[in-house]
Order: sequence, then C-alpha cells, then structure tokens
Amino acid sequence: MRKTWLPFAVGVLLILAGSLLAHAIQTTGGVTVEDVRFPGDKGTTLSALVYTPPGASATKPAPAVLVSHGYINTREMQSAFAIELARRGFVVLAIDQSGHGYSTGIVGSNDFGGPAALRYLKSLPQVDRGNIGLEGHSLGGGPVVGAAASDPDGYRSAVLEGSTPAIGAVFGSQAKAELRNLALVFGGYDEFAPLMWQVERGSDVAKSKALQALFGTTAPVVEGRVYGDLKAGTARVLYNPAITHPWEHFSVAGVAPAVDWFQQTLDGEANPLPPTEQIWIWKEVGTLIAFAGLVVLLLGTFQLLLAAPWFSGLVQPAAPAAETRDRRWWMAFVLTASIPAITYLPLMFVGQAFLPIPGFPQWVTNQLLVWALANAVITLLLGLVLKSAKPAFATDWLKSAAIAVATVAVGYASLALVDALWHVDYRFWVLGLKPLDGLHLTYALAYLPLWTAFFLVALRALHANLGRKGEGKGQYLTAALAMCLGFIVLLSLQYASLFATGVLAIDQPLNTIIGIQFVPLLAIVGVIAVFTYRRTNSYVPGALICALFITWYVVSGTATHWSPDFQLPIPGRG
Repeated sequence: MRKTWLPFAVGVLLILAGSLLAHAIQTTGGVTVEDVRFPGDKGTTLSALVYTPPGASATKPAPAVLVSHGYINTREMQSAFAIELARRGFVVLAIDQSGHGYSTGIVGSNDFGGPAALRYLKSLPQVDRGNIGLEGHSLGGGPVVGAAASDPDGYRSAVLEGSTPAIGAVFGSQAKAELRNLALVFGGYDEFAPLMWQVERGSDVAKSKALQALFGTTAPVVEGRVYGDLKAGTARVLYNPAITHPWEHFSVAGVAPAVDWFQQTLDGEANPLPPTEQIWIWKEVGTLIAFAGLVVLLLGTFQLLLAAPWFSGLVQPAAPAAETRDRRWWMAFVLTASIPAITYLPLMFVGQAFLPIPGFPQWVTNQLLVWALANAVITLLLGLVLKSAKPAFATDWLKSAAIAVATVAVGYASLALVDALWHVDYRFWVLGLKPLDGLHLTYALAYLPLWTAFFLVALRALHANLGRKGEGKGQYLTAALAMCLGFIVLLSLQYASLFATGVLAIDQPLNTIIGIQFVPLLAIVGVIAVFTYRRTNSYVPGALICALFITWYVVSGTATHWSPDFQLPIPGRG
C-alpha cells in the first residue's frame, strides 16, 4: 500500500515545494501580487497581475511599469521583468494582451489592449502617474505602441525587447507613436531579425536603415550610446546582447537593460539595485519543480485509482509482442522519432490554411492539429506497410475514459489551488500550463476529439512497435526518446546554424520556437504512455490522459484569433 501511495505523495510534495518557492521569490521584500480583471475597449475584458512594492500607497505613490508578453504567451511570461522591477520599488502591471490568457477579444484587437491597460494602471491609487514606463517583448510592442499613441504624455519611457514600433501592423493595428525615451533590446541571435528590422542577422541590427531612422542617424547605431535628449523625451539607446529571441525575456542579459533604463528614466523607486542583481530565475525553478510534481501526481493518481474496486478490472500486465530489438524494431524506432520532426515545419506551414473559425478559434492550435492528424494518417499507412506481430491489447473504453478524466481532474485541481493561493502556475521558460477559464474550456471541448484521435493512433503504434517482452524501466527512456528525439535533432540543427551563421537553417522562426516545447511535452507523453500501459496492457488510458493534458496545455497558452465580435485581420487583405 505504501508503494501505491508514494508517487502521489511525491507529486504533492513537489508541487507544494515548488509553488511555495515561486511565491516566495515573486513576493520578496514584501511585494504583493494581485490577479485583476478590468474593462477593455469595445466591451472586452483584460486580465493582469499587479505587483505592488511595500510602502506604495495613495499617500506615497510609486513609479510604475506596464509590461506585456509576446505572441502566444501570457502575462506570466514577463515575470522576470515584473519581479525585478517590483523588488526595486516599481508597481508593475503585467497584462494578458487581447486574445491571450484571460483577456477577451482577438489578437491585435483594440491596439492589443494597450490603451485600456495604461488607463487602468494610471487609475491605481498606489501609482505615481507622472512616472510610468512601458515595456513589451516581441508582439508585446503592440500594446506599448497602442498605449503610447492613446496617451502621448501619459508615460515617460519605454523598452522594446526583440520588437519594433511597427510590430502592431502584423495584426492590423494602425497605432503609431514616437516612443518617448526608448531603449531597444535586440538579441544578437534574434530569430526574427528580418521581420523586425529587415536585416539578415540580429547582430546586424545596428545597420538597419529603419533603426537608424528611428535613432535619427544615417550611420550604424553605436550600442550603449544614448542618442537624443532624455529631458526632451527623445532619447534612444540600443542593447544588442548575444541572446536569442526567447532569451530576451529569460536571461540576465535581456532583463538587465530594461531594469537599468527604467531606473534611469523614472523617479522614486524605493530600492534601487544593480541591474544584474537578479533573483527571478528561482521563481522559474520553483514553477519547474511544480510542473514536474504535476507529472508525478498524474502518475500517482492513476496508480491509486487502479486500486479502487471499479477500476481494478483495468489492471493487467503489459503483453507486448516483440521478443528482441531486431531490425524491424530499430526501423520502427527511427520512424517514430523522425517522421513527426521531419513533417513538423512543412505541416505547420500548410496548417495556416486551417483558418480560425467558430469552434476552432486558435490559429496556432489549428496548425498543430494539421500536423498531428497528418502524422496519425502517416502512422496508419505505415502500419499497413510494415507488417509486424500484433500485441493483444486489453480495451475497456468506459473505464479508460473515466480513469483518464479523474486523473487529469486531480492534476487540474492542484493547479487551480496553487493559482488561487499563490498566483503561480506550472511553467519554465517557453513551457507554461495555466488553469482554463470558462471561454477556454469551451475551446478545449471542441479541440479535444481531434487531439484524442491523434493520441489513440500514436500511442497504439508506440506500444505495438516498440513494446518488448521482459523490458524493465528502460522502457520509459525508450518511449520518451522515441517521442522527442526527432525534435531534439531538428532544434539542434536549427540552432547550430543560428549560432554558427546568425540565421536558422530553415527560415521558420516562430514554429522553431514553438517546437522547443515539444521536447519536454513529448517526453512526458512517452512516460505517461509507458506507465499506464505497463499497468493495464492498454494504450487507451494513456492516450486519453495525454489528449486531455495536451489539449489543456495548448488551449490555455495559445492566442485566440476569432470571436463573434471581431473579424480576423490578415495582412495584405482589404
């Protein structure tokens, strides 16, 4: 009995330890964190986290900064900036821009929510309205420009990380502003250099004609030199650290220039500190520990439920058909690992044709499903060609569905609890898992059958082709590698090219960055698949758990591009 409870108990302990560490870091020195909703424009609602330093009040207002994440991210992605600014004495409003997280509307609507967010920030009694800064990463430049255009005198300085003042036009925003006292942080290995500044490499940004025009010069911009006049609001400065686009909000080198610029351009922070003195990474360590705890909790919950009388009928030792790792086994392993990665970038490109529509409003989720379902078809066709011994799977659809829902429900409840108590979720860098609000739950229910179809095919093939009689716990590593090794190779090739030449081997920066998440997620899928199969001799419970988990993950962290109130803005179409 003790062994049965152990994974569940370990999962709970990891979640508690990680969440408490994350909470302690983001509230260091007496900072408070509040989850808020406030009115956006045209009937929308915006979501944000408010970080308030100790001592900031209506009688002693503090300088403040509005921060915004990039495309298909959420407010938590800016926690490095929020933590470092708040502990120095700045009030921080970290928003979910329109169509992201818990903010309604679609991507780009109402100037990305920037104007309404600035109005809300200025309405807070603890904010010094004469000392406000704006910061955005990547598409987060959209809310910054939108806010600045709506209230040109309502802020004192701005920081764009891996962005450009023209970024809003990508999703239809017409807002334009001569940003006051602007610091531009652009990585020397930024994958989006051609899109953002029309140069081939991030390290060439100083030579960008558009950047030179912004800085009022015809010569290459000198990094670290302040152009213009701070008092007049015309100052400009460039930082070009040797980092990638997703490192701009996840590195000391990316965060420090923003902290330094706001300490220079805003007055009244209570606790000035050196810009490189940063603690935010420990919050990420905490939420990573909690994420690992969630995976262990899911496994432990499944194991506990199998001991219940009604679910005990599912218990059956795995009975794979293969005896050894012969040539056919290795061929199956190579195909399992390689085909999803080989097809990923082409199918994500093709998947753009699956436009957002009612019921399926998330464009990136639609693209991912084109990739997933196409791979399911490929898997079925290969199964007809590559004849192999057929394992005798046990299948009880009703109990498998019930145990899958119950397992994921326990994991979901753990996240809802830590989010309510401590305003943290499960994440690390580009990996992030949030609770679903009611609107996103409806999206998830629509997408779930499609993800379920994919995982039923994928995990049946995984066990049929790679299961081996008498295999021990090494089966976990085998399955995890089979699921994610292809993406490790793909990303290694992409970033080896980027670091060697300054450009990606295949020019798909957004999908390459999205693909980083596939490594941990598919490894988790492999572990869940093996754990459930070894105890039930069935691929069905694991497939259903993974479908629920991945649907939840993707829908909660991906942007909305369609809603009844907005039409999709597509560049180049009138």
